[in-house]
Amino acid sequence: MAMLPFSTVAYVQFAVQLGQPEKNWQAVVELLAQNTPEPQTLLVLPELWATGFDYPRTEELAAQTPALLEQLRGLADHYKVFFAGSLAEQSVDGGLPQNTLFLVGPAGIMGRLPKQYLFSAWQEDSYYRPGKDCMPMETEWGPVGGLVCYDLRFPEVAREQAFSGICLLLVSAQWPLARLDHWQALLKARAIENQVYIVAANGCGMSGEMELAGHSMVVAPDGTVMQEAGNSPATAGAVLDADFLNTTRRRFCPPGERPWRKNDARKIVSLPVLQDALRSIGRQGGRIAFTNGCFDILHAGHVSYLEQARSTADCLVVGLNSDSSIRRLKGPSRPVNREQDRARVLAGLGCVDFIVLFADDTPLDLITALLPDVLVKGADWAEDDIVGGREVKVAGGRVERIVFQYDSSTTKVIEKIRR
Repeated sequence: MAMLPFSTVAYVQFAVQLGQPEKNWQAVVELLAQNTPEPQTLLVLPELWATGFDYPRTEELAAQTPALLEQLRGLADHYKVFFAGSLAEQSVDGGLPQNTLFLVGPAGIMGRLPKQYLFSAWQEDSYYRPGKDCMPMETEWGPVGGLVCYDLRFPEVAREQAFSGICLLLVSAQWPLARLDHWQALLKARAIENQVYIVAANGCGMSGEMELAGHSMVVAPDGTVMQEAGNSPATAGAVLDADFLNTTRRRFCPPGERPWRKNDARKIVSLPVLQDALRSIGRQGGRIAFTNGCFDILHAGHVSYLEQARSTADCLVVGLNSDSSIRRLKGPSRPVNREQDRARVLAGLGCVDFIVLFADDTPLDLITALLPDVLVKGADWAEDDIVGGREVKVAGGRVERIVFQYDSSTTKVIEKIRR
């Protein structure tokens, strides 16, 4: 039986004033004063509800988030309710902030979920960094899922959370009026395909130069709209029905159906086939990353490196040294595993999209034939010494050097086996 972590929910919709936390805070306070929420209600706020997308002050405003979260905790304690909404969160490693959905109750922060997909059309990726984990927020009453605005367009994020057991999905957004029909259609689609309740809070009116769509919603697992706002500031709630949720899921439950439909061996391709595939990806605006290596005995260092390489772009191509090229580079005793086997093992990694063999001593000809957006190599290489780096940069790409997270190597593995 599915359980709902919150049975009473509501959205809080208002016009987010760009870069004015005090005014936005006051708007929330006044809306709740006018519409006192029932105790134990979960209230969802818009994306970046305290600041909006004030890009020039992103770092400055992110520094105010801890104080805002404490204010929100106090308000939650006053009404005996819970809040969810996104704010800019400072990076602990000095990098770009994240656009993070926070779940806050009377006792403080209960969960956080960073935005997974950044909207490059609004230059969001220049000021924020994406999240790398969309696992639900765990509460003592059960898991709660979350999406931040643009995430709504990526059904796999919601599906992954649904498979993890959520029954309630929160959406915090600043969705523009120009795409209101998309907002309404996608919210209902995410509810129907995952059989979850959705509470979605959007901004309304003008935020800077952008007019927001409003139309915050509560949607049932069958797509029924239980509440929907208009274009003005509003708060409205609904009581969720666990019995209805379970009745809906007893008939059929798509989130639980995950048959393995892939043949990973198809990732191993010839150069002409790869070029055709990459042209199609490029036409959609997808960015290509390339790296190369022998990958003779695959170990944790390889996997970590390839995961980091994949995170630099939308697609990762691995140039794999052929057996003949490895023998010239490393001697007649190598490789330990033949090229077909090495390629097949690499193909089983989710972070690898394509594998192409090359027989030359260096991948220069392969790189110039592909001209990837990102050329990835280990940080032990100086950038000027990386084969193909100059050609990629001349074509408008960049070189990314990755620090190894594991002290592992195929040579060390072989030496250990011999000992």
